[in-house]
Amino acid sequence: MKKKFKRDFSELRNIVAMTEQFFADHENDIEPGYRNVVDLAVEELFVNMVTYNTETNEDILIEMSPHEHGVEVSLTDYDVERFDPREIGPVDVDAPLDERTPGGLGLYLVLKMVDSIHYEYRNRQSKITFIADRK
Repeated sequence: MKKKFKRDFSELRNIVAMTEQFFADHENDIEPGYRNVVDLAVEELFVNMVTYNTETNEDILIEMSPHEHGVEVSLTDYDVERFDPREIGPVDVDAPLDERTPGGLGLYLVLKMVDSIHYEYRNRQSKITFIADRK
């Protein structure tokens, strides 16, 4: 399943609807528990693309497909600078709140929740692919 979404936070409800439809279509193939991981990771990655890749007005492509016992999801952003989420600095989750540097916690959670994440950048296209499959 794949669909393009406008660079707007209001699209989040349409993205959730896409995820819901994907899991309904694959209810016999994919553990429903992966849905929370997919929803959180897609939301965080989409919001980061909209927030930080302001040099473009291109839509963001989201693709979902079954992967072994789980899900493979890709988000592709067009006409943007390179940003590999795997290269974010460490987040000190044990530090008191008033000593933490804002930002990065959402990506940190995504990296901890998914089983693998891959990044490609070519011709100003940024593609983040993650897999949720713990079997």
